[in-house]
Amino acid sequence: MILLKLNSRELNQHFLRINQYMILNYINWNPEPEIVNLFGISIRYYGLLFVTGIFLCISILGWIFKRENIPDANLEKLSIYGIVGILAGARLGHCLFYEPAYYFSNPLEMILPIKFLNEGGIKFTGYQGLASHGGALGLIVALIIYSKKTKHAILDTIDLIAVVAALGGAFIRLANLMNSEIIGMPTTKPWGFVFQRVDLIPRHPAQLYEALSYFLIFAISFWLYKTKREHLKNGFFFGLCLLLIFTARFFIEFLKERQVDFEANMQLDMGQLLSIPYILVGLGFILYAFKKHKMLKVSPTI
Repeated sequence: MILLKLNSRELNQHFLRINQYMILNYINWNPEPEIVNLFGISIRYYGLLFVTGIFLCISILGWIFKRENIPDANLEKLSIYGIVGILAGARLGHCLFYEPAYYFSNPLEMILPIKFLNEGGIKFTGYQGLASHGGALGLIVALIIYSKKTKHAILDTIDLIAVVAALGGAFIRLANLMNSEIIGMPTTKPWGFVFQRVDLIPRHPAQLYEALSYFLIFAISFWLYKTKREHLKNGFFFGLCLLLIFTARFFIEFLKERQVDFEANMQLDMGQLLSIPYILVGLGFILYAFKKHKMLKVSPTI
């Protein structure tokens, strides 16, 4: 009854106050993606977190390589091939999986960090759009090339990389959080984030869910490597990495907003459809590793 006596302007202000009060009950998230700009060079949280994740992965791999008595030169080659493979695969994966029509019409934008403007001219955009499924595929291709160059067995190579892979993924998702991208569905949970760069609706912090799950997967993988390495070989860690990461990704996708328009009427989004083959491959490698270990245990010694 009171609301009926208010004019339209007062009514709008009233609901604005209610909305602001409701927002205060959630986590308001509005960080500036750019940390600092030095002489036109932008340093952003995304790049900083991405580099930090890569650095930590390489550092831990250095310790693993020493434990496995693998030459330091191999680690240098692996780092170069791996970084190039991840970036190229993630970029091409986004272009081909999510926006193929646009990028087939603008192929240079696939490989260059620019956008051709309709009114003419070019705008520097950076590489906006990276797909983790493509990054995983690019890394696998890079590891095959590395294995041929160094004669380091491919199955052993992917096993060692898999121990730290989830750690790198966690930092990428934290970078997405700082960019307020890959947001979740609306929620009434008290830990909901209001991504103010997007809207004023409390949402699931899907990026944070993924980051935390990847940190946990890394902790499990690293613990198993340290304590059970002599028993877990022949692709076990690679299979475990694929199975856990993409299973987590599959279920967290249910809490995410659809990233592209064509996913709107799909029962499973593109991220989930692309996760299923990785889950099956991961399960296959785990079964193979256990079978191989059992065969080695029963084989007679000469």
